[in-house]
Amino acid sequence: MNIDILVVLVYFVFIIVVGLLFKRLAGRSTSDYFRGGGKMLWWMVGASAFMTQFSAWTFTGAAGKAFTEGFPVMAIFLANAFGFLLSWWFFSYRFRQMRIVTPIDGVRRRFGGTNEQVFTWASIPPNLVSTGIALNALAIFVSAVFKIDIETTIIVTGLLVLFVSVVGGSWGVVASDFVQMVVIMALTVVCAVVAIFKVGGPSNLIEQFPVDNIMGPGMNYPLLFISWVIFMFVKQGQNINAIDVSYRFLTAKDSVNARKGALLAFALMLIGPAIWFIPPWAAAVLYPDAALVHAEQLGNKAADTVYLIFVERAMPVGMVGLLMAAVFAATMSSMDSGLNKNSGVFVRNFYAVFINSKANDAKLLRVSRVVTIVFGVLIILIALFINSLRGVSLFDAMMLTSSLLQMPLLVPLFFGVFIKKTPDWAAWGTVVVGLVVSYFAGFVITADMVANWLNLEVPFTAREATDLKVVLGLAGHLFITGGFFCLTTKFYKEPEGARSKELQAFWKDVETPVIEGEGQDIVDRQQRNMLGKLILVFGTLVMAMVLIPNPFWGRMAFVFCGVVVLTIGYLLHKSAQSGEAEKTPVYQNS
Repeated sequence: MNIDILVVLVYFVFIIVVGLLFKRLAGRSTSDYFRGGGKMLWWMVGASAFMTQFSAWTFTGAAGKAFTEGFPVMAIFLANAFGFLLSWWFFSYRFRQMRIVTPIDGVRRRFGGTNEQVFTWASIPPNLVSTGIALNALAIFVSAVFKIDIETTIIVTGLLVLFVSVVGGSWGVVASDFVQMVVIMALTVVCAVVAIFKVGGPSNLIEQFPVDNIMGPGMNYPLLFISWVIFMFVKQGQNINAIDVSYRFLTAKDSVNARKGALLAFALMLIGPAIWFIPPWAAAVLYPDAALVHAEQLGNKAADTVYLIFVERAMPVGMVGLLMAAVFAATMSSMDSGLNKNSGVFVRNFYAVFINSKANDAKLLRVSRVVTIVFGVLIILIALFINSLRGVSLFDAMMLTSSLLQMPLLVPLFFGVFIKKTPDWAAWGTVVVGLVVSYFAGFVITADMVANWLNLEVPFTAREATDLKVVLGLAGHLFITGGFFCLTTKFYKEPEGARSKELQAFWKDVETPVIEGEGQDIVDRQQRNMLGKLILVFGTLVMAMVLIPNPFWGRMAFVFCGVVVLTIGYLLHKSAQSGEAEKTPVYQNS
């Protein structure tokens, strides 16, 4: 256990160094602070986009679902891959071409100033809640491993992420996301290989898994399961491609890099699920008691530690520490991205509009750091509150939060990208309709009511009741909320005056590619050189773990992880040294 704690502490120091090294790139303007000045390369953009959809919840709530139910949880992550494929095809480069600093800047240009404020205040609370859920998921893991109480873990981890976000801004966020992606992929591949070996191969895993069918336990109605899968794809397609979440691609240096970043995120999300969930699937065969090990400490959330149980029992000494580093990485990527986004929205779309409209960029940059601290504290408090709700499933909490609270906001911001002729009031009007739909789907219509309407002889199980609530909410938003937005085209009138010019300029920008500016080469080299060196250092530290007393195969597991990390670091560093760099960069405001 001392080795595991040491590994996590070294990782903490490493992430702090990342934030400090990228501090100077974040300090020029709010554009640099919130979107890296729009100068990032595709592999950083894609890694960050991927990591924002990947949190400790993947190793906890989702892993627990994989342990108990088998395949169904993969649908969510495959739906993420589908969302990024749509992004590559249509959305990512158009988001970059909006030429904005925060997503709500895009809302203002598309739907006007009133909607700028509506979505500023309607988007921040759900984002804070979902980030708090992710932080609570991490605390469950840490508490089970190190026997530290969950509250302490929430506070310490939240403060660490807050430090990186405040100091490094968007550069620190995206840089740490890339490093964390490398760590997670190397570790999960090793765990998956060991799991397959220990269970006796893929065929044995399928044959011996304690669930009889692809739907998992507690499902009497295949049509409900199919509907749930379909609407997961619908939800994630919108969730990844709404204006509100365009920050993933605003950091790209040009349209081409935005599109390449979306393609990288698609590839990672397509391959990832099959790797991530092999260990909890294998644990269901090898360690059927895994969900009960921490039952006394964690109650109903004990199943969320099955990934940890697998690593403790099947992997070499020291791997738990590396797993914890990966879990910290996953949570920090969600938290720092959320902090950076919410702070940018508040400062640029509220503070600079109503509180201090004459503030210069230096003043806004100072306010941005203060606001980031405030939001970080709020996320910690939300996570502590969620922890007090011991009977709530993390999986169900995440699904209900996203489907009932976030969907009303996403619908107009998704459809509004390609349905042009709608009045400005269509955006906030659709949110109002969406909240009504969420209320009825979440609190009025029950599983028993639906069973009576359909004259079902067999009542819905607890799992079916939860899935039904999600399906009803998503279907309502697709057909009723989305239908309302489409119907507002019947009331469209061409705007006049300044608003007409603003809207025409917006659509012209959306269709006009952003081209790499002169002098961008030196910024590219800085990114590759700094990250290459950092990853080489971290790869060396991982390789040093081969010295930990372990069987030969256990030492080779660390060698594999180290080689993967070192190879990526070497390639980045080498590419930064090739060719000649410009003497001074020329920064664009596009």
